[in-house]
Amino acid sequence: MGGCDGLEHYTQVGSYHVHDTLLDFISARILPEAEARQQFWHGVGRILDEFTPRNEALLHERESYEQLLQEWYSENKQAFDLEDYERFLRSIDYIEAAVPDFSIDVSGVDSEITRQAGPQLVVPLDNARYALNAANARWGSLYDALYGTDVIDEEDGKTKSSGYNPVRGEAVIAYAKRFLDDIFPLREGSHKEVNGYLVSEGSPYAIIEGERIAFQDDCLVGYVGDPEAPTSLLLIHNGIHADLKFDRDHPIGRSDRAGLIDIELESALSAIVDCEDSVAAVRAEDKVHLYANWLGLMDGTLEATFTKGGRPLTRKLNPDRKYTGKDGSEVTLPGRSLLFIRNVGHLMTTDLMLDAEGREVPEGILDGIFTALIASRHLDAGRNSRERSIYIVKPKMHGSKEVAFTNDLFDAIEDVLELPRHTLKVGVMDEERRTSLNLKNCIEQVKERIVFINTGFLDRTGDEIHSSLTLGPMRRKGEMKTSPWLDAYERLNVSTGLESGFHHQAQIGKGMWAMPDRMRDMMREKIAHVRSGATTAWVPSPTAATLHALHYHQVDAFDVQRELANRSFDPATERGRLLEVPLATRLYTDEEVNEELENNLQGLLGYVVRWVEQGVGCSKVPDIHHVGLMEDRATLRISSQHVANWLYHGVCSREQVEATLYRMAEVVDAQNAEDPHYRPMTPDVDRSIAYQAAKELVFEGDASPNGYTEPILHRRRQQFLQQVTLEPNLKGGTSS
Repeated sequence: MGGCDGLEHYTQVGSYHVHDTLLDFISARILPEAEARQQFWHGVGRILDEFTPRNEALLHERESYEQLLQEWYSENKQAFDLEDYERFLRSIDYIEAAVPDFSIDVSGVDSEITRQAGPQLVVPLDNARYALNAANARWGSLYDALYGTDVIDEEDGKTKSSGYNPVRGEAVIAYAKRFLDDIFPLREGSHKEVNGYLVSEGSPYAIIEGERIAFQDDCLVGYVGDPEAPTSLLLIHNGIHADLKFDRDHPIGRSDRAGLIDIELESALSAIVDCEDSVAAVRAEDKVHLYANWLGLMDGTLEATFTKGGRPLTRKLNPDRKYTGKDGSEVTLPGRSLLFIRNVGHLMTTDLMLDAEGREVPEGILDGIFTALIASRHLDAGRNSRERSIYIVKPKMHGSKEVAFTNDLFDAIEDVLELPRHTLKVGVMDEERRTSLNLKNCIEQVKERIVFINTGFLDRTGDEIHSSLTLGPMRRKGEMKTSPWLDAYERLNVSTGLESGFHHQAQIGKGMWAMPDRMRDMMREKIAHVRSGATTAWVPSPTAATLHALHYHQVDAFDVQRELANRSFDPATERGRLLEVPLATRLYTDEEVNEELENNLQGLLGYVVRWVEQGVGCSKVPDIHHVGLMEDRATLRISSQHVANWLYHGVCSREQVEATLYRMAEVVDAQNAEDPHYRPMTPDVDRSIAYQAAKELVFEGDASPNGYTEPILHRRRQQFLQQVTLEPNLKGGTSS
C-alpha cells in the first residue's frame, strides 16, 4: 500500500484520517446532518476494518497464482500438454469445482435491463460535458447520425460541407425511409410515397394519394399534437422506440411529402459513467471531482458550459418525454439513459483516507461506499432507477472469491446506508482469465444482485499474455482476434449467462467499437454482437449509439437468445478451447516484428502522454496510420504486455525497442503539434515523464501485477503534478 508524507490536509475520524476535500464534500453536499454524518463515518470505519485485510489477502492470492503458473510453465513448456495443463489448474483451484445449476433471482431491475436490448455508452465521469452527453444519448437524431458520418458516402455530390448539402440530405432521407419500410412497413406502398400521417381509434395510418393506409403491425405507442396531424408519432419495434417528428414549416419538412423532419431513435438505453479505466484520478481532489459529477447526475443539477460554433452553450440533463397514448392517457418515456457507475477494482489504494499508520486504504472499497451513498440519497426521486436500484459495475475481479468479496462488501454498504438488501446491483466484467474460466461460479456468488456481464477483448488478452509470460512468445495482436480461445471466450460468456437465467433478467454485453470515425464499418460488423445473443454492446459516442440502435431493430436479441437456449452446446469443449494459449505459431520476419513494435509503441505513447501529462484517461488517439481510436487503460495493458512478452523471449531486443520508442515519440509529437497544452517528448526524452512512464510500462511490464498499468501510471502522473507545482508554467496539468 502507498503512504502519505503528512497529515496536514487530513482530519482524524475514528481510527482513520479523512482528506479534508472529501470530508468537506460529504458534510456540505451529502450529509449536512451531524448525527447522520457521525453514524456514517463510524460505519465506514467498520467496513474498512473488516474488508481491508480481506482485500489484501485476495491480492496476495493473485501473486501466488502468478508464481505457480510461471513455475509450471518453466518446467513444462518444452512438452506442453493441454490435458496436463488443465489438471494442474484444477489441482491448484485456478479452475474451481463447478457449482450446481442455478438461475439468478434478482428483483427491482429496470426494464432497460430486463425487457429492452440496445446500445450502451461508456463515458469518463471526470468530464461533465461527456457525462451529460452520455446520459442524454437515450434519444438520438437518425438524420444527424447519417448526415455527419461515413454511413452516407460522399460520392456523386454527397459531400459534407460547412453548410447544408441538399444532395447529401436527400440521401439521408432516402436511407431513413428505407428504414421505415423495413421496420414499420405499411400494408400497401412505401413511406417515401406518404403525404402525411394520422392517428385514428388508437391506430396509426399513412396517407398516400388521399387514401388511409394502415401499418402492417401494431406499432403505435403514442403521439403529440392533433391526432389528425401529429407533430410526433411514437412507434415501437423489438421493444425499442422510434419517434417520427413532423413540421411542415421547417426547411426539411417543407421539402418532404409527409412533413417529416427527423426520426429520433431510442439509442443508448443505458450508459456506464466511469471511475476506472477512462479517467486519470490519482489524488483525493480527483476522486472528489468524480463523486461531485456523480452527485450532479443523481440529483439532476449537473451542467456543463462550453463554446460551440463561437456561441456559449450550457448542457443539462434532458427531461422525460410525454405523449398521448392510444387510449388517450398520458405516456411518459425516460429522456435519459439508465446510468451504471463503474467503480475501480481491488488493486489500487487511494489517499482519500489513511489508516492509523498513515497508509492509503483500498480505493475500490471507498468507491463502493461513496458512489452508493450519493445515489442512495436520491432514490425517491426516481430520476435514474424507477425500481429504486443502484447499478455498480465492478471490473477486474479474478475468480469467484473476489466476486464473493464484492457481494459481502455491498451487503455491508447496504447495512451502513440502511438500504434494503440487494439495492446495490452489480455488473461483473468478464475480463480476467480466472473469471472467464469460472464465470458460472462468479455469477452464483452474486445471483441475487447481478444484472450484467460482458466481455472485453483488450483486458482479457492483456491478462492472457501476462499469465502465460514464461510459456512462449505470443502471436501478433491482429492474429489474436482469430485465436480459438477468443471465440470460446465470447461464446462461453453468452452461454453461461443464458444457462444462469439471464434471459429477460440481466444484460449480456459485448465490447467497444473503437473507431468513432468509421461508422460504415461499424454498421457492417457490429450487428454480429446482436446476432451472438448479446442484449447490449459498447459504443464510443452518442452518434454511434443511434446508428447501432438500428441493429436492434433488424435483429431481435431476445429471439436470438431463445434460439441459442435450444441449441446443443458443449461447455467442456469450449472451456478446453479457452485454455489454448495464443502462442506464436511461426517465426516472424524482421519486417513483421518492426511493424508490430511500431503499432504497439506508437499507440502506447499516444495514450500515456495524455494520461500522465494532461490527465486524460480516455480520448480519440490517432494510431500509426492516423486513424482515430478510442483508447483507455485496457488498450495500454495489451500493448505494454505484448512488447514485454516479446522482450522476455528475445523476439526483439531492448535496443530495438528503445529505438522504436524514440522514433514513435517523434510521430506522436507530430500528431499532437496543434495541441497548445501538449508537451513534446522529443528530443529530450530523459526529461519527459510521459516518455519515461512508457519505457517503464514496457521494460517492467513482466513484473506488473497481472499486467496492470495503474501503479506506474499513477506514480508518474503524481510525479508530473509535483513538477507542475514546482514549474507553474509547464504545459499539461489537469484535465478538469
